[in-house]
This record gives sequence, structure tokens and C-alpha cells, in this order.
Amino acid sequence: MKTAEKLAAGWLITLGFTFLISSVSAVVERNSMFKPISPGENEELVREYFNRERASLLNATATQGLIFGLPTVILGSWLAWGLYQQSKNEKKILQQQVSDRLQSTFYQMIQQNDGRITVLGFAMQSQLPATTARKFLDEKAQEFNANFKVSEEGSVSYYFDL
Repeated sequence: MKTAEKLAAGWLITLGFTFLISSVSAVVERNSMFKPISPGENEELVREYFNRERASLLNATATQGLIFGLPTVILGSWLAWGLYQQSKNEKKILQQQVSDRLQSTFYQMIQQNDGRITVLGFAMQSQLPATTARKFLDEKAQEFNANFKVSEEGSVSYYFDL
């Protein structure tokens, strides 16, 4: 459904700009019709000629371009803005769900292991990369004033007081 909405927004904006460009083009062409022609050396050869039918057609094109272009661009932009806001909200909700899942896993492991957590154990349980798990545990260790213990192999254990 989102793909269809994105395509619709893109097509509406493109179509609206096409109408607006044709409107601007008609105005520019109409204004160039009113410019005086430099007579040069033969003033008697230059006659003033004004094509009223063409000017009327250009006025109609300019008006129709605005009438159809502005609402189309506005509608397409509104659709695109709504999709952007929806995507932003979905990302926010997804981040909150991930954060809630990590918090739940963290508290569950603390209870199961009497306050002791290792980076490897937390990474396996939460299915996070080791560096992300280490950052999360470092933040929680600062937040809860945890103790650290480094084994002879170099692994770090976090001890949280219950």
C-alpha cells in the first residue's frame, strides 16, 4: 500500500509541476509577443501585428495551468508529507519496542543470574552484536552503579546489586 501511495504522491507532484511549467511558459511567450520589434533601417517595412487568437490561447493556457497545477502539487505534497510523518512515527515505535525488549531481557537476566551479567550472555540472549551489547551494559552499569570483574581471559562480568 505504501508503494502505491508513494507512486501517487510522486505522480501528482510531477503532473502538477508540468501544469505549472506550461503555465509559466505561456505567460513568458505571451509577454514576448508584446515586445516591440526594432525597425532597424526600414521602418516602413515593419508593421505592427498582434495575433489576438494566439494571445487568448496563451492566457487560457496560463490560467488552466494554474488551476490544475496548484491543487495537484498541493495534494501530492500533502500525500508525501503524510507518508514521511507516518514513516517517522513507525521508526519511533519500532525503536521503542526494541528498547523495551532489551530492558526486559536485561532485567530478566539480572534476576536469573543474581545480578551477574556477561557481555556474551547478554549478546546471545538479546541477539545483539557484541559491541552493541557492551555499550548497552556499560550504560546500565553507569546508571545502576554496577561493579565490574575482569577474568583472566579478558571477559568482563557486570555485577548489579539486587
